[in-house]
Amino acid sequence: MEQLPDVATLVAIYNQINTYGRVNGMDLTVQQPGVVQYTMTIRDEHLSSPGTCHGGVLAGLMDAALGAAALSLAFTAGELVSTVEFKINYLHPVHLHDNLVARGTVEHSGKTLVVSSAVISCPARNQLVVARGMGTFNRYPADKRNFHQLLFPDAGLGEVK
Repeated sequence: MEQLPDVATLVAIYNQINTYGRVNGMDLTVQQPGVVQYTMTIRDEHLSSPGTCHGGVLAGLMDAALGAAALSLAFTAGELVSTVEFKINYLHPVHLHDNLVARGTVEHSGKTLVVSSAVISCPARNQLVVARGMGTFNRYPADKRNFHQLLFPDAGLGEVK
């Protein structure tokens, strides 16, 4: 059996292919498998009304934090995840130039499903929690999505660009 790359390498590969995160200015760090942090600053293109962030932007950040927590744990077994469902509670409005921190944590990891929770806070407003969420993710072998070639570039199946 091929040796899995370490989680840091897998996250670097994920960041290369995660166009959504890059385009939205999201920065992912993995504290340990199953525990992640995303940071993001609200820009003009994230607004739905003057000075106020669109809820869909927060939902995207929430899904990313929940999913990255699940993915970082699934990576350790050569697996990927896909969102089955998630919920979000919006607690406070978010404004232009707010710096957000989304922290995701795996709560349960089973044979086929992973459940994670996350909070999005605004450190400039005394760590005010602006949203909370919980999600369920399906885990599956990475080779079902041709991700194997990214995990094992030396296997002659492809390479990361």
